[in-house]
Amino acid sequence: MPPRLARPSEVPGLAARRIAADVLDGVLHKHRTLDDQLDGAAAHPGLKTLADRDRALMRKLVATILRRLGTLGHLLSRLLDRGIPTDAPRAQSALLIGAAQILWMDVPDHAAVDLSVRLVQSDRRAAKYAGLVNAVLRRCAREGPSLVDDVKSEILDIPPWLHKRWIAHYGEATARAMALALAHEPSLDITVKSDAAQWASRLHGESLPTGTVRTLLQGSVTNLPGFAEGEWWVQDAAAALPARLFGDIKGKTIVDFCAAPGGKTAQLGAIDGVLVDAPCTSTGTIRRHPDVAWLRQEADLAALTTLQKRLLQRAVALLRPGGTLVYCTCSLEPEEGETAISTLLAAEPSLRRVPVDRGEVGGLAEIINPQGDLRTLPCHMPHSDPRLGGLDGFYAARLGKS
Repeated sequence: MPPRLARPSEVPGLAARRIAADVLDGVLHKHRTLDDQLDGAAAHPGLKTLADRDRALMRKLVATILRRLGTLGHLLSRLLDRGIPTDAPRAQSALLIGAAQILWMDVPDHAAVDLSVRLVQSDRRAAKYAGLVNAVLRRCAREGPSLVDDVKSEILDIPPWLHKRWIAHYGEATARAMALALAHEPSLDITVKSDAAQWASRLHGESLPTGTVRTLLQGSVTNLPGFAEGEWWVQDAAAALPARLFGDIKGKTIVDFCAAPGGKTAQLGAIDGVLVDAPCTSTGTIRRHPDVAWLRQEADLAALTTLQKRLLQRAVALLRPGGTLVYCTCSLEPEEGETAISTLLAAEPSLRRVPVDRGEVGGLAEIINPQGDLRTLPCHMPHSDPRLGGLDGFYAARLGKS
């Protein structure tokens, strides 16, 4: 009589991997974002039962797989004679989870293989693939590292439609550098109210030229000093820049145009400044949200650029003469940045561009484009430790109304 398999709760680490498989299925097959599945009211119910350590493992596992999904798919296709099983999503997830641990995470190979096998054994549709998963992952442990070295994995891990666009707009060398930067887990970026140097010391990090504090501390941010007191908040260094383009706002009325539906804003009449942080494809945030790469499609651009155009036109109408409009998106796509602003300027003779000065962005001239707009890329601000380098992709333009 075969030995009884332990229930998932009896096997250390299996619950975390089971939830990781569910979350992956949500992204890849149900088009649900990571944020929806990991936080808030709609988060996976199993997260409440996980210890902090297992929750962190699950998050890292899912993020690693999504950052390396193209490479993993290529690798597994080399190791599987008939391709990844399509009739059992749990078998696909188990292969991805096992291979990611073997290749990029500090997990013993035997544990990665065993837990992936248990994962498929616990699923009715996938159980028949237990032997296949075992054999493929053992082969991955032997041959996988050399196969990864043989391919240009940083390119494989960006959807082809997106990589093609980046080459066309930024050039092949920059597109490759961006893809390479996106392969690394990013740091924790913090915007502080004051005294960045002091907080960099307390949080064991470093202060960036822009004033952001960057640290590699892990775990729950709510347990870090200063969080409960509201002395700082988590925000990518690039995302912290657009609001600064208004300069000294003392005594002025500034409206964040996209913070709410806009009914109250419409009742104000002329205002001093408008921030249009527009909804977009968010391709600049793939560094911190790797699911975006696989949830977005090129077809999404049309509806979003139409919305952005409407928001800009409404913002111009509300802005008083002499006022400032700052438009920004967390997108790397020119239609949502440079093209949107050039189109607006051509249609609105009352507007003029107010170029960003390098002194406003910590002296980082590389993040200002030739037109004087802010343009950050994932490969900007390189560092000897890749986890401490990089920025989210952001675009921001400052316009004045005459």
